[in-house]
Amino acid sequence: MFGSLLFTLIDTLGGLLSGVLLARFVMQWQRISFRNPIGQFVVATTDWLVIPLRRFIPGLKGLDLASLLPAWVVQVLVVFVALAVRGAIEGADPIGLLVAMWGVGLLETVKVALYLLMGVVLMSAIFSWVNPHAPLAGVIYALAEPFLRPFRRLIPPIGGVDLSPIVLLLLLQLGQNALAMGKYMLLGLA
Repeated sequence: MFGSLLFTLIDTLGGLLSGVLLARFVMQWQRISFRNPIGQFVVATTDWLVIPLRRFIPGLKGLDLASLLPAWVVQVLVVFVALAVRGAIEGADPIGLLVAMWGVGLLETVKVALYLLMGVVLMSAIFSWVNPHAPLAGVIYALAEPFLRPFRRLIPPIGGVDLSPIVLLLLLQLGQNALAMGKYMLLGLA
């Protein structure tokens, strides 16, 4: 029971840290200003890790790898803890274990990114209905727009209602299911 509680705590904290690191990565990729409450929170919670890593991890064509790679490493560590709590590490093939941990860590990082995107799309839709001029609405719209734009080109508004967030959320949910199947296959549970 203690192992399960410990894993839940580590999984939650690891997911939050990975999510904030991924938010920083996307905000820099989309050139969204950090001079807003969301940006200030992201910077305040990730500078301790990202700033020192920038000395060793260069950017790649404008992408901040010092924000992206730690998100992946955090998820690999969460996978390691999960396997250790289950007792799956002892007696396992070290190479296979490392490959599985890094692979599942990558899938978990993508899962966190999908959850983050789902939240942003939902908040964008809610802001557009309730208060389109809220102080945080501009940041949320800027985060969601690159992902909604392709769907808006294909799906016209019906009666003035934009259905593109619903289609994107459905596809993100399908992506979550595919990631879960991939995770089970990598861990040999299928």
